[in-house]
Amino acid sequence: MSAPIETPLTAFTRNTGCSCKIAPQVLEQIIKPGSATEVFPQLLVGNESLDDAAVMDLGDGTALISTTDFFTPIVDEPFEFGRIAAANAISDVYAMGGKPILALAILGWPIDKLPAELAAQVIEGARAVCKEAGIPLAGGHSIDSTDPIFGLSVNGRVPIDRIKKNSGGQIGDWLFLTKPIGSGILSTARKRGLLQPEHNEPLLNTMGSLNKIGAELGAMTGVHALTDVTGFGLLGHVSEMANGSGCGVELYYDRIPQLPGVAGYIQQRIFPDSTTRNWSRYQSDIKFEKGVPVAEAFTLLPDPQTNGGLLIAIAESSISELEEKLKTFGLSDHLLPIGRLTEMGEKRIVIHPGA
Repeated sequence: MSAPIETPLTAFTRNTGCSCKIAPQVLEQIIKPGSATEVFPQLLVGNESLDDAAVMDLGDGTALISTTDFFTPIVDEPFEFGRIAAANAISDVYAMGGKPILALAILGWPIDKLPAELAAQVIEGARAVCKEAGIPLAGGHSIDSTDPIFGLSVNGRVPIDRIKKNSGGQIGDWLFLTKPIGSGILSTARKRGLLQPEHNEPLLNTMGSLNKIGAELGAMTGVHALTDVTGFGLLGHVSEMANGSGCGVELYYDRIPQLPGVAGYIQQRIFPDSTTRNWSRYQSDIKFEKGVPVAEAFTLLPDPQTNGGLLIAIAESSISELEEKLKTFGLSDHLLPIGRLTEMGEKRIVIHPGA
């Protein structure tokens, strides 16, 4: 790892990155689908599907994608914090099958505790990612807050026939995941000073990389459902996709990609607090088949991801096309499906040791 940071940003926060999300069962009480009394025919995607972004019909065959995402520091380095937070927000547009067009910054900063120069570095990190995405960081809003907070409001655009929701999966669809999981576990080890040096770069790379392939997936008719795996962990986002699609799921544990070193940190009982909250929400949906390392799975599957990969539900007839796109985007490590959508059984999610 790099030399110790003089002012570690994570020291100012209880939870970090996407693990600071409100617990899913509490969020369900706050946002009640169907509670709105007004109807907007142009609103194609709202709260009803618990999707990654809102989508509004522009009346010309295209739609506006609008999303907001922000969180407390996941790393101590200001530039990396800005880079990761920006990539995480922009990825919500890719998760809808669209392309980003504009971003605005959301900054909360404890001016009396942290120098303004560090906030400037956060903005620079975000600006670098926006440049990579080909969009301007066109402005934003800031407040003096007790904790450092950063994220983006992002707009994107997509042809209406290419919109991908997390609820369109069909029985028989195969599930693919474009990034390894375990970033919550490794980030917790990093915050505690226990992360091994060789695990630092893979962690930062996976959290800071854009899910650009999402715009290409939007053009594939065989992709029936799409979402990014973030604060509710793989378990939560698989559950949301299956529930919204009216399907069950079988997952193949030995095919779920993990960041290096994850199993060792789990053995040391290193994981974020929100892992337990996620497990409490989704555990009733799960059945483990014989041979699954249950003690490890308890921690890995609900591990909150920060800017995790895209979870793809795709028809078998389109897998060869997907494989080519994965290779084009440098995702050749993710060519095997991690599961499949099935008919609903006694439990919504069945975990198998392998395929």
